[in-house]
Amino acid sequence: MNTTLLRIFSLLMLAPLLQGCFFTGVESTPRITGRDVRREAVVPAPEDSYLAKVGDLPFSRWTPGKEFMVTDSRISRIFGASAVDASPVPGDMLRYRSAEESASVTGGTVTDISFLTSGGDVLSYRVNKPLSRLMADSVTEVPFTIQMSVIEDARRLMEGKEFYILTSSWRDDADTPVSGRKFIPVHIDSVAPGNLLFPIKVAFTDKDGNSARIFIHPGGKWEAPRTFSRVFSFTDPYLRYRHIPPEHWKLIIDGRVADGMTIEECRLSLGSPKEVDRGASNSFVREAWLYENGVFLLFEDGLLKRYRH
Repeated sequence: MNTTLLRIFSLLMLAPLLQGCFFTGVESTPRITGRDVRREAVVPAPEDSYLAKVGDLPFSRWTPGKEFMVTDSRISRIFGASAVDASPVPGDMLRYRSAEESASVTGGTVTDISFLTSGGDVLSYRVNKPLSRLMADSVTEVPFTIQMSVIEDARRLMEGKEFYILTSSWRDDADTPVSGRKFIPVHIDSVAPGNLLFPIKVAFTDKDGNSARIFIHPGGKWEAPRTFSRVFSFTDPYLRYRHIPPEHWKLIIDGRVADGMTIEECRLSLGSPKEVDRGASNSFVREAWLYENGVFLLFEDGLLKRYRH
């Protein structure tokens, strides 16, 4: 928290409570980041590996007709001259046709991978390695595309099932934020291709009939920032927090806070803050949380006393 913000925060929020200097002979601890607020044991969960086997197929497993969806018009760059008369746009489907070795201008061996457009045009993607090396690769990516086999595998595992959603950051079809709730059951309506950053688009509906989308990566928990286990749970998260009063849990679901909530409850509701400032007086321990959107929380002895949300 910068000096100006800290001074304003202290004068407006703390001075009326303390009627003078906040500290009484006890120095503040050094400023820390929101990362230090979280103290979670890393325990593997079934959700962590639920989509672990969902991912791009290596070239050795490609067969003619395998589908790729275009996510960005820049894909024309990888096809060079072959895309002059047929420039794919987002949403277009390409089908793998064949692969052949050829000599590069430097005398090396390269592989030309050809694809068919829906209109029957042939597009060629050159990979700077011989076919034998390409066949040995564990991962083969075609830039600006989504392998439809990824979507099909995710669909088999998710579509029609009910999970608990762990985030209130819901999206619409254009990946634009919409208001949402977390830690509630949702029904997975469909799984479809997403976008360049998040290949899988999951459409869901909650018990009140509210529909939204979430965009995720395939793979296990640690393979990407937004995987299945980071946004979905098989079981009700409240089962792990039975000590939280129902009225506070309702606030957490809605992403709100109230006086008297604990540090744990506020973190569950709003997430970890950008910055934390901790200190103590002869009377109590205080902790101030600052979020990027201007929200701040003030705790005394672990309970929320003041906030701006």
